[in-house]
Amino acid sequence: MINQIVVRIAAERIMNGGLNPKTNQVYVIEDVTNEDYRVAVEDYILANTEGI
Repeated sequence: MINQIVVRIAAERIMNGGLNPKTNQVYVIEDVTNEDYRVAVEDYILANTEGI
């Protein structure tokens, strides 16, 4: 089961250039290693990005 709060937090960090707390570098989609969460984060980004 995917936690939508975790998805939103990860997606917002990726979209806003936030830091990955694990690596202390800019959060990128490749940092999401769980395939189900990666798909959910990608879907969230697509749904919440204007012009796509």
